[in-house]
Amino acid sequence: MKVAPNGANGFATPLFGFPKIELPAVIGELAEQSVARAKQGCERIKIASEEMADTFRETYSSHARSATDYGLKLLEISNANTSATMDFFADLLGSKSATDVVTLTAAQSRKVFDAASAQNRELWKLAEKLTMETSEPIKKHFAKAVEKAG
Repeated sequence: MKVAPNGANGFATPLFGFPKIELPAVIGELAEQSVARAKQGCERIKIASEEMADTFRETYSSHARSATDYGLKLLEISNANTSATMDFFADLLGSKSATDVVTLTAAQSRKVFDAASAQNRELWKLAEKLTMETSEPIKKHFAKAVEKAG
């Protein structure tokens, strides 16, 4: 079947009822709109990725600083505990009776318990600080994103 230039077939009925439009102009406009939307999308993605990179950089920086403080505190505690243990063994070796051993052991147990309690409080405070400093940039970025969206 042959189609006439006016879009009608041999029986003079239009094919599928499509109106006569100039296709190249419509396609050109659609293409321009698509390119414009794609550029806008790329710009938004670029801005969002830069903001996320800044957030991660800030988060990593504060996390590294706090983690270093925590690690240094662990080393300090380990050194203090080792020193206290060596002092205890030196005192224990110098004891002259079983009563002295029991007394020294009881005193050492009390010191160890008190020291461990204080050390755990210090480590807990550092862990809280680490958590707060690490989460703060993320909360700030999230609040900014919600503000932009709203």
